[in-house]
Amino acid sequence: MTSCATPGPGSGLATPVAISEPTETPEPTAPSDSEVAAAREQAQAWLEAANLPPGAVRSDEPIAGFNSYTGWPCGPVEELEAFWTIPGATVADTANWLREHPTADLITTAFAPVTDDPAIDSAIVGYIPAPDSQEGIVYTVARKGDGVAVRAEIAAQTESAACPPLPDGAMYGAPGQG
Repeated sequence: MTSCATPGPGSGLATPVAISEPTETPEPTAPSDSEVAAAREQAQAWLEAANLPPGAVRSDEPIAGFNSYTGWPCGPVEELEAFWTIPGATVADTANWLREHPTADLITTAFAPVTDDPAIDSAIVGYIPAPDSQEGIVYTVARKGDGVAVRAEIAAQTESAACPPLPDGAMYGAPGQG
């Protein structure tokens, strides 16, 4: 038999705690056309500077089969996506090459090399412009046929971009870290 009761004082059981209502976060203002254009220009510059391993072939069409995506929590952002194939490459070799050859002046968020394990069929390597940034490039490498495919997800924030507050001092993870 079970029952519910409110614990009395001195019972050693926790007493109910009032939960405060969440505070409202002001809606972000829409970015100006010039802010959007500047963010789009930055995203395009990062795409043009994308540094891929030798043998990479850019695809004009999206490549299917990527089972993840990057959620850019802060915004507004301008996003681009690009794809490459690398025949004869492995996931580990490609991810480690990307990690060791930064795009533009970006900083990698990948803290360790990918092990050369045949069971690994995908890996992610992120790049950001500065510590704690929520913009940049996230490369996803996936095994495809006799090589790999690489997807670049690129996001550049507008000048007025803001990050939603997180509860209890939580922090956002770096792009490319899950």
